[in-house]
Amino acid sequence: MSGNDYVKFMTQEIVKYMDTPQDERKKRKNKQRMSKENNISGRWFGLLPFAFKLLVKKKKQ
Repeated sequence: MSGNDYVKFMTQEIVKYMDTPQDERKKRKNKQRMSKENNISGRWFGLLPFAFKLLVKKKKQ
């Protein structure tokens, strides 16, 4: 990607961001924050809790 393409892309993204209403941006930000909070075990402890959960589910079946 050349420098001009990058500048064009960044300009488009900034304009798209500025065109969205502020309340919609806040809703999107809160939605992302909520999805991060739901995955707290994976964020804090990595892959081990996920692997343990899969193992337990597999043994139940």
